[in-house]
Amino acid sequence: MNTKTLFALFVGVVLVSCGTTKNVSNDLATSLPIETSINLSNIVDDKAPVTINPGRFTTETVTYRLPRVVQGTYSVSDFGKYVDDFKAIDYAGNELPVNKVDTNSWTITNAKELDKITYYVNDTYDIETSGGIGKDTPFSPSGTNIEPNNYVLNLHGFIGYFDSLKNNQYKLDVTASTDFIRTSALQNVSSKVSEVGKTTTTSYFAPRYFDITDNPMMYGNLDVEEFQVGDIKIVLSVYSPNKVHSAKSLKDVVFKMMKAQKAYLGDINSTPRYDIYLYLSEGKEDSPKGFGALEHHTSTVVVLPESMNDDAIAEAMIDVVSHEFFHIVTPLSVHSEDVHYFDYNNPTFSKHLWMYEGVTEYFATLFQVDQGLVEEKDFYNKIMEKIESSKRYNDAMSFTIMSENILKDPYKDQYINVYQKGALIGMCVDILMREGSNGNRGILSLMKELSNKYGKNKPFEDDKLIEEITAMTYPSVGEFLNTHVVGDIPINYNEFFAKVGLEIAEDLIEANYIIINGAPIVSGDPTIGVFFIDSVLENSFWKEQGAMPNDVIKSVDGAEVTLQNANKVLGEVFSWKPGRDVEVVLERDGEEVVIKTTTTQGYTKGKALKVKENATDAQHKLREAWLKG
Repeated sequence: MNTKTLFALFVGVVLVSCGTTKNVSNDLATSLPIETSINLSNIVDDKAPVTINPGRFTTETVTYRLPRVVQGTYSVSDFGKYVDDFKAIDYAGNELPVNKVDTNSWTITNAKELDKITYYVNDTYDIETSGGIGKDTPFSPSGTNIEPNNYVLNLHGFIGYFDSLKNNQYKLDVTASTDFIRTSALQNVSSKVSEVGKTTTTSYFAPRYFDITDNPMMYGNLDVEEFQVGDIKIVLSVYSPNKVHSAKSLKDVVFKMMKAQKAYLGDINSTPRYDIYLYLSEGKEDSPKGFGALEHHTSTVVVLPESMNDDAIAEAMIDVVSHEFFHIVTPLSVHSEDVHYFDYNNPTFSKHLWMYEGVTEYFATLFQVDQGLVEEKDFYNKIMEKIESSKRYNDAMSFTIMSENILKDPYKDQYINVYQKGALIGMCVDILMREGSNGNRGILSLMKELSNKYGKNKPFEDDKLIEEITAMTYPSVGEFLNTHVVGDIPINYNEFFAKVGLEIAEDLIEANYIIINGAPIVSGDPTIGVFFIDSVLENSFWKEQGAMPNDVIKSVDGAEVTLQNANKVLGEVFSWKPGRDVEVVLERDGEEVVIKTTTTQGYTKGKALKVKENATDAQHKLREAWLKG
């Protein structure tokens, strides 16, 4: 499971997005489910009370943990940081000695007398800072929210585990206002309304701790749409604080996208239900700032700016959610032992992020042209964006070594490249397979074959995957993977484009109003505010409007630009389309410069992926097989 990154603005905001244990415990005297509860009707100082009743232990000492790392984030989250007032209570109601071993772990002595554990959980959304995304706080789609009108319950932030009991069943009671709408893919066992009718306790069942972490919930004043896409039930839950967007307004976009995904995947179908939880951020100081998604096996949590217009949020949902949905192929159906036997406290990581995230991102890009959602030139533009973006990372680094050491320096700073070069690796394998099979096989067919061989309950051996893929495909695929994925030789993409009659050439390319070639054309300075940098001269729209390097942006469409709200305001500029009336006030040498105009399409000089004039019939045919399956 993994996060999906879309873009990073100058203040560091990212728009971005498995395992059972091997051991069976004998620590409990019974095999009854571990009883847990979260009381959302009794919030104290923005903290939710949690109670854990594990049953009777037969050992003298036990350790309880909240996850240090959760699947899909590839970063340290330390959810134990948000736990306060941790207590262990014996059967007589007295407190037992507790030793906090580390940030996420509590050891309890006299465990045979342990009746229950109680503590309070603070949420992560309202303590995020612009510079802290992915550093000081969990990535927003993996985080938690506690506010009067909305609760984002990524359960790994509330419910922990005992070291040897992750295979035990869990019963979870969530108490909240009866008026709240609640959505969860966990099995709903029962609901009980309080005597006065103001609260309702909903009981859920999880076969093991993995299912607790793998099934987020959303409670509050949200709206929900349910619909069928083939044989998959889609549940779309949306929280928009100011009712700017709704599940109903986004339903058609999601339906069209997922219908196309299902058609593209064909007979790969590993889930009867898929949940999408969309939280729209207001852009306030205490609002979440990590935009993107975290996928689970059969659901995804998405965080996006509420200020996005209809076209922008539709595009973001297609890019982000399609990526997450394609994870039903990998890691749900194809994954390594590191994923299958995930250790939340001291995880090891697979060498194959190029497959988990890269191939998934490639599918999310390719299916759109395959199913006619975008034109071929749009697909080519996205591929070129990924090539240009990948160059900002270390292109001479082994992808397998980077993946295996993703939490360590210098590899952790290379992680975002899994969505850039990782997708391009998938593209190269796809083209090689099309070439080796006269157009009949591609990387999707390879993933289907791997899925049939393994499936969600059988992991592959990490060190043997490339050898297996080579045996299942062609020597050229094995040579490529060993040279450019295991090895550290940069990829010459022109060699692969030539096979399908394409070439990279200098050209005028369409430019976004705030991002060019994946990089922002603005920069932030806490002493003077936000200003244009030299790359404004490379954008024909701003050049035609007379904008100059180092012009300070004072306001956009009447909204004053500050370091606090720059993400929101400039995020709207990112969403501009031609034909929009805009007014931008700049400051140059102490004088105001007002740009009041209607947007036109801007261009910049850059490299474009184009069809070769002298492409052969065989190259045209291979390209058609590549793009249209």
